[in-house]
Amino acid sequence: MVLRSWVSSANDRDTDFPLQNLPYGVFRTGNENHIGVAIGNQILDLRGCAEQGLLADLPAEVVSACTAAVLNPLMALGSTAWSALRRKLTTLLGEESAVQETRERVELLLAPMNNATMQLPAQIGGYTDFYASIHHAERVGRLFRPENPLLPNYKYVPIGYNGRTSSIVVSGTAIRRPCGQLKPQQAEPAFAPARSLDYELEVGAFVGPGNALGQPIPIVEAEEDIFGLCLVNDWSARDIQSWEYQPLGPFLAKNFATTISPWVVPLEALTPFRVPAYERPAGDPAPLPYLNLPNRDCAGIDLTLEVYLASESMRRAGTAPMLVSRGNLRHLYWTLPQLVTHHASNGCNLRPGDLLATGTVSGPEVGSEGCLLEKRDRPEPVRLPDGEERVFLEDGDQVMFRGYCQKPSWPRIGFGECTGTIVSASVKG
Repeated sequence: MVLRSWVSSANDRDTDFPLQNLPYGVFRTGNENHIGVAIGNQILDLRGCAEQGLLADLPAEVVSACTAAVLNPLMALGSTAWSALRRKLTTLLGEESAVQETRERVELLLAPMNNATMQLPAQIGGYTDFYASIHHAERVGRLFRPENPLLPNYKYVPIGYNGRTSSIVVSGTAIRRPCGQLKPQQAEPAFAPARSLDYELEVGAFVGPGNALGQPIPIVEAEEDIFGLCLVNDWSARDIQSWEYQPLGPFLAKNFATTISPWVVPLEALTPFRVPAYERPAGDPAPLPYLNLPNRDCAGIDLTLEVYLASESMRRAGTAPMLVSRGNLRHLYWTLPQLVTHHASNGCNLRPGDLLATGTVSGPEVGSEGCLLEKRDRPEPVRLPDGEERVFLEDGDQVMFRGYCQKPSWPRIGFGECTGTIVSASVKG
């Protein structure tokens, strides 16, 4: 039997947030930030639940974590605490399980989602961006190294780099076009606004308890350190990057802004959508033993990822955003547990609220490219409904990511939106 909620909007076929999802976020009410849980088109205030005694049968540390202004204290408690809270919330919001008196008390703690101001869900102490999609790596590599698109280490090492946390922003924040050094062919470098601004479709994993400095996280324990997932747009200035990235990798081309969706979907909510890890082609090396998955038959996630684009003129005309690409997280060459284990394999200490991103997620098919750079493989630029063309993003363009898991006889589990609009550069000096 499919569970239903007494919050009627949670039973809508197309909602991202049925009772089976219950993602966590942080929203502002008055002058304070509260942890909330999305249910249909409403947000349940967890601080209010704690203060009203609705969580009294949970461990004291769980109740206390629900009163915080960020998710870090809850992330630190681990999977046993997360599951206990999830079961309690399912009971409070379930059509069959919630008694009338309790339902009336909970109803007073619901806030309409369209009136909420969402915040970053956690204090993000560390941010690491990986390069886990082989289809993305091959397409981009082919543009620069047609005969040898993948570097020799790719199939052995989950490649990543440390990003910057201060410029991570929540969905809806405007993205200012960055300035930087550009190096045209046959000319000297100059400082100017980036011309080749791109999006990158990614998924982020928030770290749970983490590990002590010097202590690795074994692959068999890695999923216990993933609190939940969100959508990530790691904006990229391709022309700045092409000049600066050698020898040390991305710098100013990437750290000017990273947008994340406000809702963090618990890994437990995605259990029905687990699939085998990506099948490595014959002849590819097996992962080294420390990265060898113990449960590869369910190490992947069947998560559909979509990119929509709406130019400024499209929005003025009321034209719906255009679907630019559709991919799936199941195509990752390196899985999320492998990213966690590799990151900590040298003793690096991961902490509650750290964010690990997959890197651009792309599929093998035409139309599954996770960024505009990959579409340069095509003979024609992206053509919008009003006739405009795009090679890279223009000022006024709005990019929206959506993610969802869906299969027959099961409610859709969605991630909400991850949206940013490009505004013109600020040039000083």
